[in-house]
Amino acid sequence: TDVQILQLLLVDGRMPNSALAARVGIAPSTCLGRVRSLRERGILRGFGADIDPAALGYPIQAMVSVKMQPHARDQLTTFMRDLLDLPLVLNAYLLGGNSDFLIHVAAASVERLRELVIDELNTSPAVAETETSLIFQYRRAARIPLTTES
Repeated sequence: TDVQILQLLLVDGRMPNSALAARVGIAPSTCLGRVRSLRERGILRGFGADIDPAALGYPIQAMVSVKMQPHARDQLTTFMRDLLDLPLVLNAYLLGGNSDFLIHVAAASVERLRELVIDELNTSPAVAETETSLIFQYRRAARIPLTTES
């Protein structure tokens, strides 16, 4: 039941509780309690809008991988916080593997993307190298991962 609730909220986070309960086949009070429990347990972290950056004048999207200098390993938390303060950064991920970070960015132009990567990221003494991959198209999955496996 919780997975059904999460799946429906993923598709439409603004679905009224009464509609959500009807779709899942439970009483509205039960549904409200389950949603509250999902939030309290940290499974349902919040509700957000899916905004198209291109519609707001930021048609260039890219994923920028960042490899940190070996001496900067103690700066990962600070670097992540600083990344999220950059206006072009939509999401930042701390990784295991070759790269330390993967950053999803949106820019108004290729020139502005270049400025971000070359002038803002590559000038940091903590950064060893970056690699930029342009995003031509993306879609967010409207499902919860691992719903059929345990």
